[in-house]
Amino acid sequence: MRPADLFRFCPHCGAARAAASGEPALHCAGCGFTYYFNPTVAVGAILLRADDHALFIRRAKEPAKGRLAVPGGFVDIGETAETALRREIREEVNLEVGALEFLCSHTNDYHYRDVTYPVLDFFFIGRALAATEAAALDGVESLCWLEPARVDLDEIAFPSIRAAVELFNARQSFPSPRS
Repeated sequence: MRPADLFRFCPHCGAARAAASGEPALHCAGCGFTYYFNPTVAVGAILLRADDHALFIRRAKEPAKGRLAVPGGFVDIGETAETALRREIREEVNLEVGALEFLCSHTNDYHYRDVTYPVLDFFFIGRALAATEAAALDGVESLCWLEPARVDLDEIAFPSIRAAVELFNARQSFPSPRS
């Protein structure tokens, strides 16, 4: 079920809503209010250590429990993508990161508790400042430092992460270890 399908009443005036139309907006016939359904924003990092191995996590929770992902998560209201990514990296794997370089964005569907949320994922490349301090924290079952080109793409949790790893692997250069 998409989030738009959950609205049975206008969030402005409370009038009963006609059946969901599949449109990207809710239009209330009663008061004329329009509510747009936009994607949720998330961030992720291909986080490198000095030997160019990247940090992958195994997810501790559904969706995709036990599958490989990169550190990251949802952007909170008032945060930039970079601020959210730095916060998520601290919360999930206890690391600070140097400069971030934008890699790509990709759409994603996040299935959680019978609702499918449309997500726009932003991926960055960064360097861990103290890779030895990495620890599996919030929502992380375990950590593994892997050569990105050798990662089994079938183990990756979401198509958007797979696309980012494939794009990363197609690149010829990476951020400097001093970044």
